Amino acid sequence: MLKPITSYVAIGDSFSEGLMDPDPRVEDRYRGWTDRLALMLTESSVGSTDLSYANLAIRGRLLDRIVDDQVPQVLEMKPDLVSLCAGGNDCLRPKADIDALAAKFERAVIAMSEAGIEVLMCNGFDTEFSTPLIRAVRPRVGIYNAHLWSIAQRHGCHMVDLWGLRSLYAAEMWADDRIHLSTKGHHLVAEQALATLESGRSLPVKGFGVPARPTRAIREVMSEESRWAREYLAPWVGRRLRGQSSGDTLDPKLAELTRVRDLVERSREVDRARENGETGAAGEAGAADRTGSGETHTGGTGEVNAPRGTEG
Repeated sequence: MLKPITSYVAIGDSFSEGLMDPDPRVEDRYRGWTDRLALMLTESSVGSTDLSYANLAIRGRLLDRIVDDQVPQVLEMKPDLVSLCAGGNDCLRPKADIDALAAKFERAVIAMSEAGIEVLMCNGFDTEFSTPLIRAVRPRVGIYNAHLWSIAQRHGCHMVDLWGLRSLYAAEMWADDRIHLSTKGHHLVAEQALATLESGRSLPVKGFGVPARPTRAIREVMSEESRWAREYLAPWVGRRLRGQSSGDTLDPKLAELTRVRDLVERSREVDRARENGETGAAGEAGAADRTGSGETHTGGTGEVNAPRGTEG
């Protein structure tokens, strides 16, 4: 039986950093499923109202750097729970050695498990419904997923089944770049992760179909594909040719374990200041954006935000 989780650290790449679930307070900072899960755990039977949370994930990271840089920090922090979701960026590379990736992933899992840390894993997305370029990596992701399931079984890890969560493949669950999740997608993954921790099972789902997507004229499809290649594919290829990553100059958004209730209170103080006009027109615009939403959300740059519309 899972012991109460009083501390949680998220490690990985852009998926766990939270792209593209924007923090309305800070430019180029994101919330994401891990921030949302941390907030959910404060109200869960498997969590704690005094839960502490850190997020070391950085966009663009390959598995080597995640294991070499982030895992040692987890071993120093010794949280009750770590989420390790990594390897997707490696699978995008045609020459990736999937077996070697899985072996390195397993060594990280063993190190953290032997330290008494519960490990939450995620398998890879089904890319069948993505662009042709991303769709081409489906066989590699499928093999990698098989290895991940083996690792989870061998070492008693909790597996968040993203491949089988078919409602995640609705168009509104994805950002414009078609690689990262939207705000709705991140929220759904957080719910899937919480269900996995609470019951050991996924959210109710059957079959392997996906939500229907509207049919479009060929001209519209070609126009969208051209825009996607120009705005998202070309910059990514350019960074690869230069040997750069989008996260090269970034630090983790929450590098130390911090109580979620303190982060929530900090967020509320910012909101109150804005609503009182202490930040001028920008604060007023932010307050207007929050009015009437009712959405539970979480924040980057050390902020895990309270549910919208639940001040006090």
